[in-house]
Amino acid sequence: MRIATTIFLTDETITPVRLARELEQRGFAGLYLPEHTHIPVSRDTPYPAGGDLPPEYGRTLDPFVALGQAAAVTERLALGTGITLIAQHDPIALAKQIATLDHLSGGRYTLGLGFGWNVEEAADHGVTWSTRRELGRDRMALMRALWTEEPTGHAGEFGSVRASHAYPKPVQKPRGPVTGPRTLIGGAAGPKLFAHIAEYADGWLPIGGRGLTESVPVLRAAWEAAGRDLEQLQVVPYAVLPSAGKLAHYAELGVQEVVLQLPPAGEAEVLRTLDDYAAYL
Repeated sequence: MRIATTIFLTDETITPVRLARELEQRGFAGLYLPEHTHIPVSRDTPYPAGGDLPPEYGRTLDPFVALGQAAAVTERLALGTGITLIAQHDPIALAKQIATLDHLSGGRYTLGLGFGWNVEEAADHGVTWSTRRELGRDRMALMRALWTEEPTGHAGEFGSVRASHAYPKPVQKPRGPVTGPRTLIGGAAGPKLFAHIAEYADGWLPIGGRGLTESVPVLRAAWEAAGRDLEQLQVVPYAVLPSAGKLAHYAELGVQEVVLQLPPAGEAEVLRTLDDYAAYL
């Protein structure tokens, strides 16, 4: 099982360069970074985990800039977003960012994408909350058109692009309905989410990994119903606080990669946590 990590990198934490080098030297498989452009002070949306929203949410580094730094100082470390808030991006610009990072890293990028939880943040980006999933689906289709080898246009409900010259291309070749880098969709289990995964992704990025015994068979059924090869489905539990029993349970479910949560802290605390997590490598 591959053991990757995620962390809220901020202006107060360990740096992307230091962390990436340590992860690669210690044998960890990857680094995934979350995204929040801003957190409106006046908001009604509750924090999904309950209680007060931790301060690191409003201090996150831009994940693509930070991952670019990480790519430049490593050779093998996988790089990912967990998650890219796709509805909050211009898809033409985002397609270029993703393709550039994947190209410069030699194909090491994983696009973890999701639809968000903070209504006020999304609203400032002009997102109508009730349509954010379909908006994200349409933006993925537009980006796939730009990543196609031959100039290909896209005319969707929410956006369009002319057939264009758009290089670089992502390194990974098309597989089934998926064009572009490895793509995992985050979110809570449910028929709508699983339909999106089966339509245009390589798998699921469930936060915390709870309830997988019940939900993974449902996802597999949706995947097969869409004509996808079950051998290709990837389930990657995300932001996990590990234990030996938990990882053994994931392995029994066929999970091949787990993303462990690091504290949003300075260098000393993060490195101590990596020392603790080394037992699971």
